[in-house]
Amino acid sequence: MSAPSPADPFDAREPAALRRRRAKIFAHRGASGLFPEHTRAAYRRAIEEGADGLEIDLHLTADGEPVCFHDATVDRTSNGTGSVAELSLAHMRTLDFTSWKTPRLPGDYGGRDQQLMTLADVLELMIDAGRDLDLAVELKHPSPYGDRLENKALRTLLRFGWDPETSVIPAGEFGQHAVTVSFMSFYPGSLVYLADMVAPDKLCALLSSVTEAQVQKRLEKMPLAMAVRPVVAAVMRGTLRDSEALVWNGRAGIAGPGLAYVKDHRAEVKAWVARGSRLRVWTVDDSQDAGLLLELGVQEITTNYPARMLQAVTPAGRG
Repeated sequence: MSAPSPADPFDAREPAALRRRRAKIFAHRGASGLFPEHTRAAYRRAIEEGADGLEIDLHLTADGEPVCFHDATVDRTSNGTGSVAELSLAHMRTLDFTSWKTPRLPGDYGGRDQQLMTLADVLELMIDAGRDLDLAVELKHPSPYGDRLENKALRTLLRFGWDPETSVIPAGEFGQHAVTVSFMSFYPGSLVYLADMVAPDKLCALLSSVTEAQVQKRLEKMPLAMAVRPVVAAVMRGTLRDSEALVWNGRAGIAGPGLAYVKDHRAEVKAWVARGSRLRVWTVDDSQDAGLLLELGVQEITTNYPARMLQAVTPAGRG
């Protein structure tokens, strides 16, 4: 039997129902269009809806616990304040991470005190899911803890039986299922650091076009912002070039561009697909955008609405 083509997102040995999908669907911070991001409720809903994988962001707490959280501070998505890096896990567990979006959660998704998720919590949830799942782990940088973030994540994975060679954690009572882990970052140094232990096909270089709005956002909390604007913009563009280089030279087997980047760099996307790189595009919530990505040969899509995107990538009458 011939090997799948580079544009084919699934191995021929995958279950037939999965092979019918034209792309794998990753739930962005869980089913975060419906439930508060990175909560137990969002993750459980994504798994129930049939998402092929979960996408999570990791920060380290003050006591060194890898916690699933997007922002550097808890201010936007909780009733607390402060930097994740300066708060203990015990303190974070006392905060309300759901009321800002969902006043009431379904009872079977756990109480408010169960919604904050560590990496270990997510692994337990996925291992108990009863089917194969992918886990896309974004390492959030800059981190005040440097590569301690990567080291803590790897140690947690190893504790759950993660095999560095395959990047798989056995799941199910008899190991008949698997959680397959990949690592992502906008910071190329994180992927270079992981490359000593992780195979290139499990490393994803995240890519985002450097716009004036992004530069301004980076400058918001900096002193003398106007004076350092050219330096910050140059650093951001240099980081993007370094991340692109990881894809071009094969050190990162997965390219993780944002949707806007894809629309601005279609030639690069087609070239990466043609040469065998995987494309994992974020964040896609519109079926027309999903159609464009499928035409380009994109194999993986990250979305806030897994059920909607699953429908968009499954041929009619074959779901």
